Amino acid sequence: MLLCPVIGKLQHKRVVLASSSPRRQEILSNAKDLRAPDVVIGADTIVAVGGLILEKPVDKQDAYRMLLRLSGKEHSVFTGVTIVHCRSKDGQLDTEVSEFYEETTVKFSELSEELLWEYIDSGEPMDKAGGYGIQALGGMLVEYVRGDFLNVVGFPLNRFCKELARLYRAPGAPGAPRRVQRDSIPAVHTFEELGDADAEGSGSGPAPANAGREAGGVRPRAPRTREADLNGVTDSQPPLLAGLLELMYGFKASKVLLTACKLNVFDVLKDRGPLTAADVARKIDASVGGTEHLLDICAALGLLDKSDRGYSNTETASLHLASDSEQSLHGLAAYHDGPVWGAFTQLGRAVREGAAWTPEPLPQAPHERSTEETLQFMRASHGLSKLTAQHVATAFDLSPFTSACHLGGCTGALAHKLVQEYPRLQVTVFDLPEVVKLAGDFQTDAQPSERVHFVPGDLSSDSLPPADLYVLCSLLHDWPEDRLHGLLSRVSGSCKPGAGLLLAELAPAEEEAAGGAARRPPGLRTLGTGRRPRGPGRYQRLLQRLGFQDVQAARAGGLLHVVLGTRAAP
Repeated sequence: MLLCPVIGKLQHKRVVLASSSPRRQEILSNAKDLRAPDVVIGADTIVAVGGLILEKPVDKQDAYRMLLRLSGKEHSVFTGVTIVHCRSKDGQLDTEVSEFYEETTVKFSELSEELLWEYIDSGEPMDKAGGYGIQALGGMLVEYVRGDFLNVVGFPLNRFCKELARLYRAPGAPGAPRRVQRDSIPAVHTFEELGDADAEGSGSGPAPANAGREAGGVRPRAPRTREADLNGVTDSQPPLLAGLLELMYGFKASKVLLTACKLNVFDVLKDRGPLTAADVARKIDASVGGTEHLLDICAALGLLDKSDRGYSNTETASLHLASDSEQSLHGLAAYHDGPVWGAFTQLGRAVREGAAWTPEPLPQAPHERSTEETLQFMRASHGLSKLTAQHVATAFDLSPFTSACHLGGCTGALAHKLVQEYPRLQVTVFDLPEVVKLAGDFQTDAQPSERVHFVPGDLSSDSLPPADLYVLCSLLHDWPEDRLHGLLSRVSGSCKPGAGLLLAELAPAEEEAAGGAARRPPGLRTLGTGRRPRGPGRYQRLLQRLGFQDVQAARAGGLLHVVLGTRAAP
């Protein structure tokens, strides 16, 4: 066997496979002699298609939807692997960590209904990511594979062997992993941390502010106090900037928050806490150990309170993360956990191939989406609009206007708040036909009003409804300059003398920091655009060049800037 020279290095080692997958166990069992632990191997596999991650199906109908989505298309199979090699020396634990992932492209044939249900009824899809197993009956669905076949089965053996060869290079050799000494063998829950600061050799560099709160890290590590603590070798690297580390680690906290929302943890704990981990696990149909781990990290992130009696929501969690709260952002979390997260996982491929990877807001970019995908976007927009509508509606006195048109107004949350504040005002919500069709399914804080009307249309091509005041809210943040100027010019052309234009946009992070608010990473809403957030001064100058006068700016709550201009006489 060609791999024997590499695999043979494990023959006399005690190896732990940190996985319950029978496929991985079979692959590794055939490759080496599994005995008992010097090396810990962990792996996980996901399937991704069209920016969406497909997990294991929950039932036959879910398996059907997954396989139908894969029918006739290419998709990617990713497996992430971590190898932790441990050895004892002078009473201390010496660890070497290697992490990698492998991607394989798989193309399905066009699948008939009969074939789909025949495969589903076999029971094979139910415990497999993406709903199929290529090594068994699922192989009949596959047209071709580009890459490592065993990676699709669940373990990239070829890449694993290459990493083993690197792992067993002599210390100090090019490409050899760094070693870290510990006073004792770390607990199982800290193995995830070994691949972060320690494996990167951050040595005397400062830990990020949330280093003790990342996934698997609810117990902060003691800071290093010795200059030479990496096997006696001084770390000559300069200290890493805290802000840079926060960007690197930030996705872990995000995924914990999004997962807790997806599992309805905050719904379970609202008005019922404190509950034990076992209580919560029972209600969300999850394992007790996994639930306790998730709850501990949420507590470390400040999302939950933990006491001797169990876990309970913080005020923020009950107000904004429970799905039935008036100011809930649960829909926004679901949107970011779905299409947005999926799109960002494809960033590497998109950069290589030149494909678009940042999802544009639905109302400005007509494209084909399923009803559920449209609703998912609308739930995200609705939650954010309900949270900010009062502040936008009252940032200026709009009582002189008798008619308004909210361009891209989605569910009408702001429109209903406007008519509630101004009894003489009639508001038209102008949005894509598929959005207008579904808008009635959403409830707003204000009572439904006959003074709110919905008109279907496309901002980029259709005539704008007449109004005394046009409103654009959280719509323009990621638009390129030419498209922004085009829309504002069209709005300006529709404004009669004395008509107004109200713009509301997320405040730039720099101004939030100056005002004492928690600082966001730069360009949070503009990732992928290459542009800095536009401040109120920028919008004021834009409106003035388009013929608006008396252009004013104000803050709306702690999140938004609002700009109001009046169209001058010709």
